[in-house]
Amino acid sequence: MSRKKPSRIRRADPFYEREAARYDQPLPSREYIAQMLEEEGRPVTFAELCGLLDIAGSEREMFQRRLGAMEREGQLMRNRKGAYILPERASLTPGKVQGHPDGYGFLIPDDGSADIFLDQHQMGKVLHGDRALVRVTGLDRKGRPEGSIVEVTERANTRVVGRVFVEHGVVFVVPENKRIAQDILVPPDKKAKIKAQAGQVVMVDIIEQPSKLSKPIGRISEVLGNYADPGMEIEIALRKHDLPFEFSKAALDENKALADKVRKADREGREDLRELPLVTIDGETARDFDDAVFCAKQGRGWRLVVAIADVSHYVRPGMALDREAMERGNSVYFPRRVIPMLPEKLSNGICSLNPDVERLAMVCDMDISASGKVEHYQFYPAVFRSHARLTYNLVWSWLSGESKPDNDVHRSVLPHVENLYKLFHALHKARGQRGAIDFETTETQMLFNENGKIENIIPVVRNDAHRIIEECMLAANVCASDFLADHRQTCLYRIHAAPGDEKLKNLRSFLGEFGLAIGGGDDPKAKDYAKLLEQIKPRPDFQLLQTVMLRSLKQAMYSPDNVGHFGLAYEHYTHFTSPIRRYPDLLVHRAIKAVLAGEKYQPGDWEAIGLHCSATERRADEATRDVENWLKTFFMKERIGEEFDGTISAVTAFGIFVALDAVYVEGLVHVSELGADYFQFDAIKHQMLGERSGQRYRLGDRVRVRLVRADLESNKIDFVLAGERGGKIGRTGGGGRPEKPAKKRR
Repeated sequence: MSRKKPSRIRRADPFYEREAARYDQPLPSREYIAQMLEEEGRPVTFAELCGLLDIAGSEREMFQRRLGAMEREGQLMRNRKGAYILPERASLTPGKVQGHPDGYGFLIPDDGSADIFLDQHQMGKVLHGDRALVRVTGLDRKGRPEGSIVEVTERANTRVVGRVFVEHGVVFVVPENKRIAQDILVPPDKKAKIKAQAGQVVMVDIIEQPSKLSKPIGRISEVLGNYADPGMEIEIALRKHDLPFEFSKAALDENKALADKVRKADREGREDLRELPLVTIDGETARDFDDAVFCAKQGRGWRLVVAIADVSHYVRPGMALDREAMERGNSVYFPRRVIPMLPEKLSNGICSLNPDVERLAMVCDMDISASGKVEHYQFYPAVFRSHARLTYNLVWSWLSGESKPDNDVHRSVLPHVENLYKLFHALHKARGQRGAIDFETTETQMLFNENGKIENIIPVVRNDAHRIIEECMLAANVCASDFLADHRQTCLYRIHAAPGDEKLKNLRSFLGEFGLAIGGGDDPKAKDYAKLLEQIKPRPDFQLLQTVMLRSLKQAMYSPDNVGHFGLAYEHYTHFTSPIRRYPDLLVHRAIKAVLAGEKYQPGDWEAIGLHCSATERRADEATRDVENWLKTFFMKERIGEEFDGTISAVTAFGIFVALDAVYVEGLVHVSELGADYFQFDAIKHQMLGERSGQRYRLGDRVRVRLVRADLESNKIDFVLAGERGGKIGRTGGGGRPEKPAKKRR
């Protein structure tokens, strides 16, 4: 369908070109609409706005949608007469509502200004996650901006997971998300097909949102079961965090139509690496293998080949599989259950690098010097077969001399594994010279019995076999980002910004109390952090100092704006090595293929995709944390009254959190349990200090506690201090517990 030429007014729009390209419609941009309303300086009706912007009759529906989107995001609003105005002209602040379990909340402004406090009365009009326009009415007793909700612009909750309660014949659902502090009323309905009993976990559809006069009203649409049913904690987390866990029929049909093995046509245009002895090295319980490695001595250096499953060959843009992979953003790994980004036929089948079968791969082929520097690399598609499925523990037993290969296949790949180990030492040395930060953290694993009941929590011991693969993947990721940057192909970088000024100031203040300082002046580098970490390792308060340093850093995320990776000390870095379980990696593969084909890859708004993938990563972290906390609470509920030694892992205004030594569980000692004194919280010094007694509880202190509560409904574990000296048992030593079991994520 042909379009009429944009009018003279349209051409005056400085944002027109970008918006027209994005929407393939010559409509005024959001910025230009806001500019026009600003210039008018008065409320403008829809008809007047169409006239001012020369909107044709055929374009009005699309224009109305754009205005609606601007309303939902708080960029404009309508007054009581339906005319459009700018919120800032009405002294209104748009933002997102963040609820608190105690009933109050905050508006998080879109412009990054200070959060606006919303009391319980105001929060009665909204639910956590809603978008609203708020007018600042003054300051609360803590000096924070306090506001009144003028309009709710977008509702975030249509379905909620919670537990059914019945009081005096009134049925209501208490949401599992404690940030939603309002109960959802369920009116009697004799025709209802789904009946739920008190105590059961259900999904409730919200049919009436809350207002200043009424609570939210819902209808039960699904009964999940009883709270203590095996696996219920995962079912709740999936729905609480809105995690997609079922594939659509369209995606499953596409998945079913995929080939079960590599076909002759698939090999065309690919390097043949079937005779190269690539191997996979993973954990004992791994089921999806997305990387294989090979290393050979080459002159004074090495040739390193990293082959990554070529998911992009099977999952193409426009497919339902691709849309749903992007929606998920990543696989989610719960104890005992995985929610994959891609269906099992892909993730555990044709895209899993199983031994002795042909597989397609994208390969990063590197020449690395004796000093661990990548001197040359190339990317190419290949067909290969893994010559052995090895595990970290098996490889380490060979390298440490604990055992020897016991079959011909393992004996044939041993020399290449030994080359990998020699290369690892060079790469690891280069890492140290580069100044990458290497915090010492502990990962944990939950053990279950045959009935699915948690039996124990144990630390996962990392050996050099883990580190071999980590260094190989880091090298391939850096080459991928360098390749795309050199060819000016936009992509999603894995960025980790430098510490902010405020956190850096607090860190320097804290370190100064110990006679320590971090180098680098106002702009410290990773090597300054690494140097200080090495300096403090022998100290008995190492864990305390390391934890404070760790908390001064920002969170890594995905962005097309390359600011480098502070923690790893890389100028550019991206994720290339896990396209089975991370959507950004899949996009990087497509971008590399586009460059090799002399094309440009553009999946859409790179910045928006990066923000989405960063959000899905955080969503997965929060969901797995919920499940792990529930399981830990379940594990501890039969140990009420027992005493444990532990380390203060966090200090807050309402108490101290203690991480236990033996069972890797964390719980709260409320401030009221610290002693008969007024305790003052110092956020910079990470401590609670008694006004009268001078008793101090600081991050990293060793304490002895007694378990008094393990509440499955709230996932809260509460301790009280035990033993002499207020429960204190001295400072943590060099072998003390870390702040909290944590997964490494680069």
